[in-house]
Formats: sequence, structure tokens, C-alpha cells
Amino acid sequence: MGEKLKRGAKNLLTCQVIEGSVDKPTTVLVAGREKLAVNSKFYQIFREYQELSVRYDGLHRAVWVYYKPGLRPCFSEVILKEALAIQKSVIAYFQSIEEGDGEPAIRFLVQASQVPGIFNLGGDLDLFVKLIAERDADKLFEYAKNCVDICYLNAVNLNLPITTISLVTGLALGGGFEAALSGSILIAEKNSEMGFPEIRFNLFPGMGAYSLLARIAGGRVAEKLIASGRIYSAWELYEMNIVHEIADTGRGIETVERFMRQMSRVDNGFRALQQVKQRVNPINYEELIDITRMWVEAALRLTTQDLRLMEKLVSAQIAKVAPRDERRKLSLMRTRQDRRFIAYEELTYPFVTWSGEVVTHDRRRPGRDRRSREAGGEKGNADSAA
Repeated sequence: MGEKLKRGAKNLLTCQVIEGSVDKPTTVLVAGREKLAVNSKFYQIFREYQELSVRYDGLHRAVWVYYKPGLRPCFSEVILKEALAIQKSVIAYFQSIEEGDGEPAIRFLVQASQVPGIFNLGGDLDLFVKLIAERDADKLFEYAKNCVDICYLNAVNLNLPITTISLVTGLALGGGFEAALSGSILIAEKNSEMGFPEIRFNLFPGMGAYSLLARIAGGRVAEKLIASGRIYSAWELYEMNIVHEIADTGRGIETVERFMRQMSRVDNGFRALQQVKQRVNPINYEELIDITRMWVEAALRLTTQDLRLMEKLVSAQIAKVAPRDERRKLSLMRTRQDRRFIAYEELTYPFVTWSGEVVTHDRRRPGRDRRSREAGGEKGNADSAA
């Protein structure tokens, strides 16, 4: 048994059962250190999912949930359904533990991504376009409410003695940024970027952004981040106290593990502090739902031009994860709205556009823009006529 426990500790695998059965509270030994109680409800958390993957870190008593989306790295209806199912499974597990069964096997719930360079690009814009065109307010609200339900539960640590953590390794936009903000702790690798581009297609992030940001950094900062449409670096958000800790690129998991070890030493005090935070500055579910209804109303007021802009964003989402040869076929959007949000006189290179494209130099050439060409054409026509 000793050798098995060593292998389990090395690979961070599930606990080694030492007595009991899967259908009843089971005493388990994790890495030779602690006796915990798990049962069938615990194992149900780790069933197969279509667009999420789940692993258990026995050393830190953590459940890791990874996004592994299909074509577009956004919040599909499948991901929303599965994420909510995982949260409910964790709650059901805690409810199944009775006195004398042992310590809960979960202290931390971590959300991360398996898509290189991308945490999550936000809402399912393709679905939004379809539902808005069909004037289907009920379906829009249903989608948004699912997002709110997940963010709310995450923000209140599922109302359990656990801590929710978001690990951002890359780009987090719109709803992806909202999801990251919903964790009690936000750790980001230093190359990560986050922001709310919704204002660019005449909308706003309506599934918790303002409430979560205002709770963390105040209403003025929340309004600035949302209304600017800017993409912020992890360091900028750290300076605003929105990101709790910066990890070196590629070292995000190690940083989260170190954080969990530190908090486990002061587990009682840290969890009590989270309860104090919720008591002093609570996140209100009714407020989130009211704002979601405002979002639906605003979405249904979008114009045809706004929807075309949203459709181009869908192509941009696909381009983020498409093979290199496919990316050449997909042109990322460049519009007057892009230029409206960039102060070129203050621009330094390289910089990252709202859609995540890295621009290494000034691509504007004197005399090569459309207006210059048109002016040149008019002059040439006049000379010919003369």
C-alpha cells in the first residue's frame, strides 16, 4: 500500500481507499497524511463531460475544472450545462457527508482552460445573433440566467467551506472575463489579457461584470473597464487589485498549487475571512438577474449593423483556434469602431487589439489608405480630362 500512496502523491491522483465501499461513506487516505470521507456523490463529480474535463488533486484537496470547447472557445450551451452540473455535484457531495464520516475531500474548486493562450472568449455570439434575429427574448434570458447562476455560485464559494479559484492563462474576453472574476481568487499568467469588448458592438456584459467588478474595485473602475472596450494586461489588472497574483508564463498551475498550500496552513482563518467578505460586501443574486433582464432588452435593440459586427466576431473567435492555414482564410475584423477606441498618438508597439491580434508595427502607410487612393484617383481623372 505504501508504494501505491507514493505513486498517488507523485501523480496527484485520487485517494487510495482503505475501507468502505463506493456506495457508502468511504474512509480514504490522501498521500499518507489525512483521512477523508468520500462516497458515490464524490465520484459522480468526475464523470465524463463533453466540453469540460475534471481532475482531482489529492495533495491539495482540489477539484480542477478545465474548459475544452469545440470549434469556438466560448461559453456554449453545453459548457454552461456541464459547469452547472459540476457545481451541483459538489454541493450534493457536501450534503451527503454525515457526522463521523471524516473531513470533506474538497477545499478548492479551480477553473482553468486547456486551450493554449485562451481562457475563454465569452458568450456564444453565434447563438446571440440567431436569437436576436428571431426576437426570442425567453431563450436569450435562459442562456444569460445560466451564466448568472454559475457566476453567482462561484462568487459565494457554492455556499460551502471551499475556495473558488480562477486561473487565467491567455485571453479572457466578455463572459470569459466575467467567469474569471467570479472566483474568490484570480491568478493570471503574466502574458494574459482580459477585457470587455461588448461596447464595440453596442452592447454591454450583462452576466455579472459590473456587480463583480464594483465589488472588487469600485463602481468607477467597473464603468471604466466596461465602457472603454479596452483589453487590459494581467499587470494592469493586478495594479487595480482585480488580479490577486501574477504567475510566470507556463507556471500558472504551480502558482495555484503554492497558493493552495499556503492557504491550507491557515484554512480556518482564510475561510472565515471569505465569509466576512460576503457579509460586508455581498453579491446579490436578485441584482444579477435584474441586470440580465436589462441586457436582454438592450440586445433586442441592436441594429442590423450591430449584428453584422457580432457575426464578424464569431469568425474572429474561430480564427483564434483554427489551424494556421485556416486562419489565412479568416480575416479578423477591422472597422471604424476599432479606430475609435485607439488613441494612436499614445500607441506603443507591440500591442494587442481587442480581438487578441498582436500588432508589431504601424501598418498604416502614407498615401495607401482608401481616402488617399480615392483622392489620387480623382486627381488622375481630372488630369486625363485636361
